[in-house]
Amino acid sequence: MLVRINDNTRDALAESESEGNLRKVYFVVVLLPILAFILSFPLGRYPITIPDLLAALLGKIFPYIHGPEGVINTVIFQVRLPRIIAAMIVGAALSIAGAAYQGMFKNPLVSPDILGASSGAGLGAALAIFFSLNVVGIQVSAFVVSLLAVVAVYFLSNKIKRDPTLALVLTGILVGTLCSSFTSLLKYMADPYDKLPAITFWLMGSLATVSPKNVMSSFVIMLLGGVPLYLLRWRLNVLSLEEEEGKTLGLETGKLRLAVIICSSLLTAGAVSISGLIGWVGLIVPHLARMLVGPNYKVLLPVSIAIGSVYMLLVDDLARCLTSAEIPLGILTSIIGAPFFFAILLRGKRGMV
Repeated sequence: MLVRINDNTRDALAESESEGNLRKVYFVVVLLPILAFILSFPLGRYPITIPDLLAALLGKIFPYIHGPEGVINTVIFQVRLPRIIAAMIVGAALSIAGAAYQGMFKNPLVSPDILGASSGAGLGAALAIFFSLNVVGIQVSAFVVSLLAVVAVYFLSNKIKRDPTLALVLTGILVGTLCSSFTSLLKYMADPYDKLPAITFWLMGSLATVSPKNVMSSFVIMLLGGVPLYLLRWRLNVLSLEEEEGKTLGLETGKLRLAVIICSSLLTAGAVSISGLIGWVGLIVPHLARMLVGPNYKVLLPVSIAIGSVYMLLVDDLARCLTSAEIPLGILTSIIGAPFFFAILLRGKRGMV
């Protein structure tokens, strides 16, 4: 007996299969960050076993469990835990900002520094190092100047009576170039034996100096930018449409675009202020997420957060384990990201917006 399957049944089966694949993807992206988090602790010059790690973590949760003390306890909670958390939140922040910007600008080549946030952070850090501020002063200066750069881009773009998206891109290039030029000027004027190496090393990106206080302050800032953007993910699909189509759907695209800029700028500035300039993360990860779940921002943003946190953590693990001298993160992300992105391009349009 033959059974004829009509179009509605076929569509229902395809939708059911798609939902099953999404559940598998969610399982993977939830499991991977947990595994990467646990397996990153033993990596490093000071050996830590998994039993010692579990005992230390459980000892903090349950007072009646006595975990390891002394050097092991210090390494776990004062050195590796802040750095692991910092790597994960930096990767998540840059990834979600890159995904949001790629949709807003309708361009798969857009990254979180499109509006000059990273260049502004570099200028702010260079200024702080030039005037001999401490680590906290460097991070605050990088964060503030990063936001000022984005504010300058937004107000300058409003003066251009053309396509608002194109105006943002052009003014972002302008402000970013100015910030980079002033950073180069500060490097030229800096003490070549003290301040110049410090500026250069900061601009290459590193998490070697993060502390629990740094992580906490940056995490709060990233929450302020990440939570609203996550809640708005239902509407981000509209920004990938034409301006007239968005207005037809009853959505105020101008206000939504401003909200995306504010949230993404907070995420980028908060991340760069503690990690330095790290490229390619916000460009590569959204493409990987689209290859897994497609362009729907309802699922794209959560998947980008998970993949970005794992990717940045693995890169940081490589940075501190490959050689005796720690490799700057910006160098590694470029070495890994550029060939990987080329491989994505060869696959065709599946990874594109």
